[in-house]
Parts: sequence; C-alpha cells; structure tokens
Amino acid sequence: MAAPVCNAPGLWLRCSGRRRVGGLFTLVSKPFCSAAAAPGTLSAQRLAEKLRAQKQEQKTKKQLAPTSPVQRRVHELVRFTQQLQRVHPNVLAKALSRGVLHQDKDLVVINKPYGLPVHGGPGVQLCISDVLPILAKMLHGHKAEPLHLCHRLDKETTGVMVLAWEKEVAHQVQEFFRTRQVAKKYWAITVRVPVPSAGVVDIPITEKAVQGQQQHYKMTLSPDYRMDNGKMVRVRSNRNAHIAVTQYHVLSSTLSSALVELQPITGIKHQLRVHLSFGLNCPILGDHKYSDWNKLAPQKLSLGTLKKLGLQQTKARHLPLHLHARQLILPALGSRKEELSLVCKLPRFFVLSLRRLDLQMPSQDQNGDDEGGHLRAQ
Repeated sequence: MAAPVCNAPGLWLRCSGRRRVGGLFTLVSKPFCSAAAAPGTLSAQRLAEKLRAQKQEQKTKKQLAPTSPVQRRVHELVRFTQQLQRVHPNVLAKALSRGVLHQDKDLVVINKPYGLPVHGGPGVQLCISDVLPILAKMLHGHKAEPLHLCHRLDKETTGVMVLAWEKEVAHQVQEFFRTRQVAKKYWAITVRVPVPSAGVVDIPITEKAVQGQQQHYKMTLSPDYRMDNGKMVRVRSNRNAHIAVTQYHVLSSTLSSALVELQPITGIKHQLRVHLSFGLNCPILGDHKYSDWNKLAPQKLSLGTLKKLGLQQTKARHLPLHLHARQLILPALGSRKEELSLVCKLPRFFVLSLRRLDLQMPSQDQNGDDEGGHLRAQ
C-alpha cells in the first residue's frame, strides 16, 4: 500500500517497506498524510524520537560514568539524595510500605527516608502527607481511610515516624509529644568531638534574620547568661526565645569526628542542630545551614576528614545531613497496656560514613538492640 500524499510539507514515517536501523524506524522527508491518518503517524514519530533520545541518554550516562574514587563517591551521594524526589506517588507509597517498622490496629510506624518532606510547601512537589491515602490502601485494602500524621521530622532527617489510623489516636500521640511523654533518641555524626563526652545543653533558642548576600533566617542560641570580665552575668531574656534542653552522649569518637546519641527533652525547631553546632562547636556532618552562622555555604571539612570520606571540598555540598531518629518509646495507648519501643536501622549513607570515619556502633545499646558489633544498612 503506497503512502498517502498531501501538499503540506513536513516529516513522514514511511509506512510501507519500512526498515529498522539500530532498532528504530527510519525517518524520510515526505509530506504529512491526510488528517485521518495523522494521529497514528505522529504517535509513531514521537515514539521513534523518544527511543532515539533514550538511547542517546544511555550513551551519555555511559560516557560520564565516574572513574576516580572521589567521582564515584559524589555520584553515589547525588543519586541517593535524589532517589525519591521525582517519583510517582504510588512508587513513593510502595517504598514507604516496605519500610514499615510496626503496625497494629492503632498505629503504623515507618522508616522515613532522607530528603523527603513531611508536609507540602513552596517548591515541594511530593511529600509524605500526599501519599498517606495510597499507603493506607496498600496496607489495609482499598476501603481504608487515609492515615494521619502524629508528629513530623525535618526533610533531611531519617528514621522512626509514627502514623495513626484514626484522627483521635493521632491527637493522643500528638499530646504525648507535646507533654514530653515520648522518649526520643537520635544518632548523629559530628564534625569534631563534643567536650565533655556527655552532658546536657540547656540554652534557649530563637529565630533571627541573618544578613548576607540575601537575607535568610536561622535558629540560634539566646543564652540567659554571658561572661563579663571573667564573671557570669545574667542578661535580659529574649521574649521570643524558647526553652531548649538536649541531653547527649558520645558513643564513639576519633580525633576529628564522633557518633553521638542525642535525647531532646524539648522539641524546638532545629534544636539538635543548633545545640551541637553553636552550643558544643560540633556541627552535624552534612549540616550546610548551621555549620556557619554568617552565611549559607557548603560545610567546610578538614583535609583528613575529606580524605576519609572520599570527597573534595568543592563536592562537600553533596553530603547529606547525618541525623537519624534512632528510637521512640511511646506510652501505653488504647488496648496496649505497655509502652512501645520502636527502633530503626541506620540508612546506608550513614553506615558508609561511619565506616569511612572509623567510628564504631556500640555492640549492644542500652535497650538490648543487639547489633553484634556490625554495621548494618537498610
């Protein structure tokens, strides 16, 4: 059958006697066909163009494959931080369902991935709250009502996150958090080692504008005392400051870094990051916001630390925040008469950084979670 002819110029995909070159149909210069055949023709043309583009993309990726250890490390970090930011909601819900730590008639506890916001906002394309209806149906059938958030974690924080089937239960758990009845333990890798190795940081926190190339806001310390000629002097309290208390304990350390367990007694925004960086002068690894007060810039690391991590300073911006919600202990709830302890394994990037920095996890933590002296990734 001969290809139809019309007078409009353009590209035409040969329909009779077509040949395959490299798995694609060849495009030849001919007029567009009649209006009746146009939809199928354009669809075939777009398919051919798409296949050609995919082939070129694969070829480009192959050419740009990292060769040096530093390049491979950067590529690994970039791939990890982008893996859940541009996926279909069903794909994200499926990933969350595979990370369920605990499920009963009241609660669902998930392992929150890195780089995933809990709530929507400016520039947020996908967040956990968006996929709660899908996740509920995956876990409880197509008639399931959407799950409810009980608390939140920062976008860059990983670990234990609690959801509830009923709104009333979610309100109960939120009240537990508000009244500080939930015991929380976080693990963080710090740049430098806290001194002393265990203690309590009890310094109020407030939010302030920072002047730079462009104005931005940060949480910062607002202490009630200052040193004046060697004497401790009480200053007027900032009425916008919030009481903030963090208990900490060094689990493992080298000369330049540490694995620290943190127990926030209060729940102020970015409390752990601010207390570690500005209170103890030991910012969290990968904390590019709170490693310097005066500017927003990639965290600066020592040459020794960069070498261990397999990075150059120019690529340090790819380091994710190494802060993990390790454990939550919830009070008795509903028909459950005993407290519920929820423990979450470390994400893979955290484990790899521990290995590279020669930091060791405790062989057995205080709650009997036996790690056997080995580092395990999810």
